[in-house]
Amino acid sequence: MRRAVVPVALAGMLVLAGAVLGRIFADDLMFRLAAGAAAGSVGAGVAMRRLPSWAVAPISTVLLGGYLALALHLAAGAAGLTVEAARDALGNGIPRLLTAMIPVETAPDTVVVAVAAIWIAGLAATEVAVRSGRVLLGCVPPVAVYAAALYVVGPNASAATGFTLALAGLVVSALAAASGTGSGTPAAVRVRAVGGAVAGLAVLLGVIAAAGPWVGGHVTATPVDPRRYVQPPRVDSLDESPLNRISGWALDPAQPLLEFLPGDATATPAPGPSASGPSAPGPSASAAAPAKGATGKVAPGKNAPAQAGPSVRIRLAVLSDYDGVTWKVGGVYRNAGRVLPSPDVPRGTAVTETQQQITITGLTGRLLPAVPTPTRITGARVAYDAASGTLIRPEGLTEGLRYTAVSEVQNPDLNQLPIANVPSGDAVSRYLAISAGAPQQVQKLADFLAEGNGAPYDRAVAIETFLAEHYQHVADAPSGHAFPNLRHFLFGRRDIGGQKGTSEQFAAAYAVLARLTGLPSRVVVGFTAPAAGGAVTAGDAIAWPEVYFDGLGWVAFDPMPKTDEVRPVEEDFTPPTPSPPPSQSEPPPPTATDSASAGPEIAAPPVPAGPSAVLVASGTSGGVLLLIFGAAGAVAGMRSSQRRRRLTGGSPGQRIAGAWLEFTDALRLAGRPVPAHLSATEAVRHAAVVPRPVQRTGLLRRAVPDQPDVDEPPLPVLDGLVDAVNTAGFAPEAADAGQAQRAGEQVVAYAAALRDRRSWWRRFWWSVHPGPLRWNRKPAADPPR
Repeated sequence: MRRAVVPVALAGMLVLAGAVLGRIFADDLMFRLAAGAAAGSVGAGVAMRRLPSWAVAPISTVLLGGYLALALHLAAGAAGLTVEAARDALGNGIPRLLTAMIPVETAPDTVVVAVAAIWIAGLAATEVAVRSGRVLLGCVPPVAVYAAALYVVGPNASAATGFTLALAGLVVSALAAASGTGSGTPAAVRVRAVGGAVAGLAVLLGVIAAAGPWVGGHVTATPVDPRRYVQPPRVDSLDESPLNRISGWALDPAQPLLEFLPGDATATPAPGPSASGPSAPGPSASAAAPAKGATGKVAPGKNAPAQAGPSVRIRLAVLSDYDGVTWKVGGVYRNAGRVLPSPDVPRGTAVTETQQQITITGLTGRLLPAVPTPTRITGARVAYDAASGTLIRPEGLTEGLRYTAVSEVQNPDLNQLPIANVPSGDAVSRYLAISAGAPQQVQKLADFLAEGNGAPYDRAVAIETFLAEHYQHVADAPSGHAFPNLRHFLFGRRDIGGQKGTSEQFAAAYAVLARLTGLPSRVVVGFTAPAAGGAVTAGDAIAWPEVYFDGLGWVAFDPMPKTDEVRPVEEDFTPPTPSPPPSQSEPPPPTATDSASAGPEIAAPPVPAGPSAVLVASGTSGGVLLLIFGAAGAVAGMRSSQRRRRLTGGSPGQRIAGAWLEFTDALRLAGRPVPAHLSATEAVRHAAVVPRPVQRTGLLRRAVPDQPDVDEPPLPVLDGLVDAVNTAGFAPEAADAGQAQRAGEQVVAYAAALRDRRSWWRRFWWSVHPGPLRWNRKPAADPPR
């Protein structure tokens, strides 16, 4: 029995490591696989303890391979295990585990590392503790695996106090069993053993008393989450801000995007209060119960939607961040399995569980559409942003992709909206942030709409009503929702496209005005699908705003016009123009009473004569010359600033492009512009032969040939510019700061040499020529390849 204590203790320690790690998994399969690996590895080690040492390693490897194959097969489930899936799991197990959404789905790539580590630790511990008899050293591998499991879990689960105490108990049991003394042991040996145990216990208690407070202070701190060191899946600008795609979809409304097939809906009772509190908005407070028109339920307000039939909104992305240029998701995506985190539900909110099947027929990018808020996805590997509830497929969408989503649709009590408040503070600072540079007219409009509307819901409805009654929806409106675009949409003249837009401008303008009036808001991009199912085309794409209310969550509003008749903005709102105060030095205008009471006229003294015509002409000429020299100095300063900005600002690729622009400007000033069809090498060869300017001697003109004089030094070489331009054109990531600096120095030297060949007045005109300030201002002027 004493011999069995050590193997059982080793297996128990490894089982505890699997139990600690299994707390962040969605089911108990991870724990069962870890327990099997612990029992199998320790059992195999005990069975092979009498074999030669050289035979243990190959047999252990074969056994480990067989158990890993079984574990991967069980983790794959109904999807089945393929060679490609097994290879992907072995190669990406660690990053997949550290970027997976909590709770982690039991999948081949999330269990392979843990199972292999437990099996290897069990074999190593058995070899050291059982075969070699070094029990204390043999406990190191299981304790190390247990510590690694604690580190991987991090702050994503409660403290594992009970597991840790059980681990310590198993270590003590193994050590006691290994050092136990039998009845045949001499009394002196038993006395020495007991004395040593007592002394060791005393020393241990002293160490605990001395280091206990310090250790306790650090144990209570929040553990480090290793996930912050691993880069989660990223998206490009197309998926970071899909709001820009609304106008493109509107121009081709018949383009098929996806097929929507609804499933059965099951109503569930309202759960208790959210764990995060009502002032922590997230994906749980969804747009499924909008104030205007998402599911046919309309909150109290004026603008009821006009729909041909019942419909449901499918969410593509939630845009929470606005920098004055574009609305972005701003999310951190974590690899998720079939089970997604359960959303927080405000108290008193009814929840309906719905299921839908979606087939991609033309939608591109990585964003995965689903009815908000999804809690389970089958048929596609996804990554999930917990803050917004946005889904992506890291591999990208492909035509024919079919998946099933189960969503929890929240239905708040919209009758509570008129008395609901909005949160404030750090929890919603992200949804109230407005970057500097908001147009003054937009701020005045927000103040105008907030005036007299103290309740948050009143302000939300006022903004919605104003946009719906004064602006026109057109499908061919240009894309854009930066501050200048919104100012043109809100206040531009109708004859040049103002006061017209797609749902992109309506939703973005609403969210900006809401934030300016103190309402936490965001923009959502999605599609309107038939409630009974059917095809969803580009014409069904829509953006809508949402406002967060305490106790209700995110509530959608519909600022789109309900009729074709809209009133001009000027009828209801004209930004006031403050009149300047009257000058104190100006005398008040004479009144009729003053004129009537004025005394008899008195002869005025003679007015002295004005300055002479010569003085006036001299002053005018001097002023004109001063103005000319001032303008020349300003142009020279702007030219110098432009060169400095081109050659020293931005990334190496941008600086190389700036050097190329300086090179082409110099040749254009010299009267030998670079043809657009030449490559960089051909352009430099073209620049090596620059004709000298035509000189004038009296009434005669002497043309100088293209070749320079024999005594004239050659122009500086531009080999560094050619290398830098070719690198930036064909391998942008390889361009470095050294190449950019060398290209800039060569271009400056070349332009200076080219300028020195001019006459004195041509050199002066070279420095003050305003042409380079307006040349090459279009982004099409890229360096040739």
